[in-house]
Amino acid sequence: MKKILSVAAAALLFSSVVSAQPYIITQSDKDRAAEIVSKMTLDEKIELISGKDDGFHTYAIERLGIPSVRMADGPQGVRNKTHSTYYPCGIGLAASFSRDAAKGVGDGIGFDASARGVRIMLCPGVNIYRSPLCGRNFEYYGEDPCLASEIALGYIQGIQQHRVMATIKHFAVNNQEYSRHWTGSVVDERTLNEIYFPTFRKAVEKGDVAAVMTSYNTVNGVHAAESDWLINKNLRAWGFEGIVMSDWKSTYTTLGVLTGGLDLEMPKNFTTKPEMVKPLIENGVVPEANLDIMCRHILQAFIAYGLLDQPAKDESIPEDYEYSRNMAYNAAIEAPVLLANNGLLPLKKGNIVVLGPNANTVAFGGGSGRMDPIPGRNITPLAGLQALGKKYKVQFIENAEFSAEDRKAIEKADAVIAVVGFNNDTEKENHDRTYALPEGQNELIAAAAALNARTVVIINSGGEVDITPFKDNVAAIIMAWYGGQEGGKALADIISGKVSPSGKLPFTFWGSEDKNPAAKYYHALTPEVHVVSSGRDPFPHAVYSEGIFVGYRGVEKFGVKPMFPFGYGLSYSSFEYSNASVTPTADGCEVVFTVKNTGAVDALEAAQVYVAPVKPSVMRPAFELKGFDKKLIAKGKSVEFRIPLSFSDFSYYDVASHDWKVDGGDYKILIGASSADIRQTLDFTVR
Repeated sequence: MKKILSVAAAALLFSSVVSAQPYIITQSDKDRAAEIVSKMTLDEKIELISGKDDGFHTYAIERLGIPSVRMADGPQGVRNKTHSTYYPCGIGLAASFSRDAAKGVGDGIGFDASARGVRIMLCPGVNIYRSPLCGRNFEYYGEDPCLASEIALGYIQGIQQHRVMATIKHFAVNNQEYSRHWTGSVVDERTLNEIYFPTFRKAVEKGDVAAVMTSYNTVNGVHAAESDWLINKNLRAWGFEGIVMSDWKSTYTTLGVLTGGLDLEMPKNFTTKPEMVKPLIENGVVPEANLDIMCRHILQAFIAYGLLDQPAKDESIPEDYEYSRNMAYNAAIEAPVLLANNGLLPLKKGNIVVLGPNANTVAFGGGSGRMDPIPGRNITPLAGLQALGKKYKVQFIENAEFSAEDRKAIEKADAVIAVVGFNNDTEKENHDRTYALPEGQNELIAAAAALNARTVVIINSGGEVDITPFKDNVAAIIMAWYGGQEGGKALADIISGKVSPSGKLPFTFWGSEDKNPAAKYYHALTPEVHVVSSGRDPFPHAVYSEGIFVGYRGVEKFGVKPMFPFGYGLSYSSFEYSNASVTPTADGCEVVFTVKNTGAVDALEAAQVYVAPVKPSVMRPAFELKGFDKKLIAKGKSVEFRIPLSFSDFSYYDVASHDWKVDGGDYKILIGASSADIRQTLDFTVR
């Protein structure tokens, strides 16, 4: 089995350059920021609260020693006028169920940003996966807030240890790209707090995230960038003291920006031009103290990250960094999910025919998540397979229309690898996508499978796609997401059996668009429920009527059985769970169990812990993910898992008190390999 450079080993190897120092805003940072603001003119304050015309810098105020700070997209690596390491996409990190993989990617991005003088990274994106149609699902971390929170936390910590600010986005309930500027999200208070807020809140309370980006949509009638309730009554109430910035061109009124809690308008001053701001200050509509607060938030974050005192660029780090490439591979090998396998995989040798639109390219999702990788570093699926060695003879068929010779090659092949899916033209920011694969791809798979049943379908996508046209006619299906520059090598290592697949679905794979509990509400915009904005048509609203029962939480509630459950993923090995126990602790309990690798190969296993209330006092999901861990287990060996649960993991949001509540009583703790594959059940009583 190929030795994977673990995050822990890599961190030790590079301990001389990796800083473990946490960058947090202290009282001295606040005091220094306040002192600087006291010396600023009104014009300087107005300059500081918006980006420059180039779109990715803040304004410098040289008189006061404030530099222009460079920021960059994005979730899969550093972009904007640079080439950089291309990492697996967010949904792939979530599918890894690996905090180490997430932290490793953040770590690599922190190095890459430092090498380029970028000190604000506009990532991670963490909006909950509600429908497979959302064009930016590939950037995000799936349907479950526990999983998303833990992956985001590792990613943020990885970035910020390098004196690079992470920016968690898009706050909040930006769960579709269709009409994102004009569609409002109507969501009840409990659903917001249980499903859509937790990842942001954990990033603030546990990750000390430096910046938060608001979303385009309105939230219950008010644009997110101008929402006092969203920013001040919630985000700031969680203890957030960093920068709140707008998404690009997501501000609409000067008064809303100056009073709603925003600090930084990006990418430039659309609503905060001096001629717009000064009359409001001079006429007493907005106190100048509001600008002072905005400037203090910006400056105290800059000070905490040393931006006023240290060079932005770290000349000691190469832009093409071996460590970063290792982190990209580590994540790429843990992300793919083996959905189906009739025994063909792993393929230890043989003649392989490779075909499909994504076979000889490195696929990207589009928009701000798209990358410009370092030239020569991209490994396509075809190149990865070609590099496997002498045991494999690899032939590429480029044309979708097979010639007589192509047909013969396909028929004789030991395996046919069809690499299909979306790309930056078909799955991207500001657009939703189709549920079906792009035009012609189902026909291509059908033609290949008709000639050779030993066909493996590899899918690049940010979420579920319709696999029913070919599911029963092919030998194996792999969800490969967007695997980054090392994705082709990782896929080849999985197909050949050098590494067992270990990814698990971070969303419920319904098998039909209509089975999804959110489907009938997702594009069911209701123009009769709207707010009026001057100079614009009424806003249509998307009502989140499925409430807290999004994804797997809706399986029992709505009585719909998915094709593949949340947390599902096949391995080349097998695992036995045993010896489960639960022990009360001061803060909750600790769940302990043993997992034995009963198969023939070493493999990683992501074990999951769910909490189920026995007799809930309010309507609740049947069970919810509250803990997970992933460990490498040698064949024939056993490993102990220890999963801590706090009392908050047994809680629900109580609308009457506007706070979290834990009911005393009996609970079941479910331990399993997926949400539908529970191996051990424990009883626990909250007293």
